[in-house]
Amino acid sequence: MRFNPKARLDTRRVRDSGRSRGGGGSGGGLGGGSGGGMRVPIPSGAKGGSAIGAVLALVLFLVLTQCVGGGQGGLSLPDDSLDTSRAQGTDSGRYAACRTGEDANASSDCARVAVENSLTDYWSETLPEQSDTDFRPEQVMQTFTGAVDTGCGRATSDVGPFYCPADEGIYLDTTFFRDVLQQQLGGPAGDFVEPYVLAHEYGHHIQNVMGTMGRVRTQQGPESDAVRLELQADCYAGMWTAAATGTDDAGGEPLIVELSEEDINQAIAAAKSVGDDRIQDRTTGRVNPREWTHGSAEQRQRWFMVGYTEGSLEACDTFAASDL
Repeated sequence: MRFNPKARLDTRRVRDSGRSRGGGGSGGGLGGGSGGGMRVPIPSGAKGGSAIGAVLALVLFLVLTQCVGGGQGGLSLPDDSLDTSRAQGTDSGRYAACRTGEDANASSDCARVAVENSLTDYWSETLPEQSDTDFRPEQVMQTFTGAVDTGCGRATSDVGPFYCPADEGIYLDTTFFRDVLQQQLGGPAGDFVEPYVLAHEYGHHIQNVMGTMGRVRTQQGPESDAVRLELQADCYAGMWTAAATGTDDAGGEPLIVELSEEDINQAIAAAKSVGDDRIQDRTTGRVNPREWTHGSAEQRQRWFMVGYTEGSLEACDTFAASDL
């Protein structure tokens, strides 16, 4: 993945809260700095449904359990007035030096800014073109260390990257990619792994804007609404990936000038590594589709490629699909 050195980066929606000083939320105490502290407590050879449920709740990308309403209501959606205070709060200044595509080529932090800019530009055009829904960007894409307060509650590094519909924010502790995805789940390393994850989480924002999250009623199982929601976010990630080199900065300068076949392979490998069956087999030694919340490795790869090859919201309608 290569960025255009002439592109200008917009850091207004990308923030870093630094190290948390407070107590932990789900998952216990706070993590340490880069490469240290709390990691997802993946059991070795554990058996039993409760162990699988705990692992999935901590590892997988969307923290559905923190934003699920009771009864027949499906996901709790934001009211008319979002709490945007987190987008305006304390910022460590981590992204202050990210000004151009040249900075993005030299720094993974600035690359994160460029990817956010590209996702925003892509969906600002694609969503209104392919639907009757007006686009609005996410409120904040925020990195943190240890724990973070969100509209969906307090979350530690253990939960991995996630989207919170209540405040329309994307949150991630970047140590996840090495400490959990690579070392514990056997996922790939590479420059395009994080962009795939960010595109998946941005896909959840698009679902929120479109009202799709309100369709989630069933939380587990291979045909559940939760699985359909996750596979659709993978499909949306594929849509952006196919069009990423056509996205521009505010002045019309291309943001991304090259995506290689290796980049695409990294995204596919990352999708495979976070399939429910892959995680269950790796952490418990057995696979139970009744407990799936995100879809199998094969499904996640396939729906990413549906988005990549078809490039349309209609093709990504997993809720209408009879065969996932």
